[in-house]
Amino acid sequence: MTIAFEISFHKEYLSHKSKANTKMNKIILITTILITLITAQAFTQDVSVLKEEIGKLQKNDENLNHRIDRLSKQIDDLMWHQKLGDIAHVDKQYIFGPPKWKEENPTAMGAGNPVKFWTYVFIPLTIDTNKKYPLIVLPHGGVHADFTTYYSHIVRELISQGYIVVAAEYRGSTGYGKSHYKKIDYGGLEIEDVYASRNHMIENYSFVDENRVGIIGWSHGGLISLMNIFEHPSKYQCAFAGVPVSDLIARMGYYTQDYRDLYEAEYHIGDQAYDNVEEYKRRSPAWNTHKMKNTPLLIHTNTNDDDVNVLEVEHLIKSLKADGKKFEYKIYQDVPGGHSFDRMDTKIAKDIRLKIHLFLAKHLNPEKPFKTLKDLQRAGYKF
Repeated sequence: MTIAFEISFHKEYLSHKSKANTKMNKIILITTILITLITAQAFTQDVSVLKEEIGKLQKNDENLNHRIDRLSKQIDDLMWHQKLGDIAHVDKQYIFGPPKWKEENPTAMGAGNPVKFWTYVFIPLTIDTNKKYPLIVLPHGGVHADFTTYYSHIVRELISQGYIVVAAEYRGSTGYGKSHYKKIDYGGLEIEDVYASRNHMIENYSFVDENRVGIIGWSHGGLISLMNIFEHPSKYQCAFAGVPVSDLIARMGYYTQDYRDLYEAEYHIGDQAYDNVEEYKRRSPAWNTHKMKNTPLLIHTNTNDDDVNVLEVEHLIKSLKADGKKFEYKIYQDVPGGHSFDRMDTKIAKDIRLKIHLFLAKHLNPEKPFKTLKDLQRAGYKF
C-alpha cells in the first residue's frame, strides 16, 4: 500500500510540477495529494477490516468442521450396534495414554497430564468368561481420521472366529473436537496410545489371553502396527501391516504441500522434512527396522496404490532384509481397489483377507478359525 501511494504521489507531483507557478495550479496539486492520501488511508482500513473478517470466517469454518465431525462420529457409533449387535457386545471406553509430546504452555494448569481418548471394544456374544480368548488390536488409518464402520465386515470376520477386538481413537483422531485433533503425534506417542488400549483389555478382562495378542492395521494403521512390535516386541504374538506408511521422508517428497502442512503445523512436528530429517526418520518404520525382534510379521502392498506409493513399502522390505529380519510379505500387482484393495467387499479382496486370517490363526489359535472362503463369507456377510 505504501509503495502504491508513493508511485501515485510522484506521478501527480511530476504532472503538476511544470504548472505549479500559478496559485490555481498549486491548489489543484494540494487537493490531488489530499485526495490520494484519504483514498489510500480508507483503502488500507478496508483491507484491514476485510482481513479481520476473513480470519473470523476461517475460525468459524474450522469450528464448524469439528462439530460436523462429532456429529458424523455419533451417527457412525450407532451404526456399529446395527452392524455388529447380533454377534458382539459393542462398547466405547474412555482410557488414557502418555502426556502430550509438545505442550503449548508447559507451566499451564494440567500440562503434563495423560492424554485421554476413547477406544472401541468388541467382545463376542458367545464368550465364556471362564475361558481365555485371543485379542486383536486394530488401529485405524488416515491422518486425522477415525475408526468407522468402514471396518465393520473385517470386525465381523474377527469376532466370528472368537477374537476380541480393541480399536483406539488415539490422539489426533477426528470426531472429538479441536483439542484432541491438535494432539496429533504421527508416528510418535500415538503408538503408545494403541499399546495402552492393548494393556487396558488385559488389565480389565480376565478372559483376554495376554499370550495371544495380535496387532493389525492398514496404511497409517499399518505404520502403528509396525512401530508397536518394534517398541514392544514381547507384547505381541504376531502383526499384519497392510499398505503401511513406511517412509515419511519419501512421502513428503511425492505429496503436495497441503498434505505436508498437516505435519508442518506448529502443534505437530512444526518443521519440514528438509529441515528436520531425523525427526521424520524417527517416525518411519523403514528407518527403524533394526528394532524388530522375532514377532511374526506379514506385510501386504499393491503396485497401483494411489495413497501409499509402493516405493515406501519396498524400502521397508529392503530394510528388514538388510537387518536380517524374518518376515513374510506379498507385493500384489495392480489389484483393483488400489490402496483399499484387500479391504473391499469384492471376491479378490476376500481371497486376500482369508490369507491374512490364516496367518493370524496360525499364531493366535482362535476357537473357530476360517478354513475356506465360504467360512469368511458367511461370517462377515451372513450369507
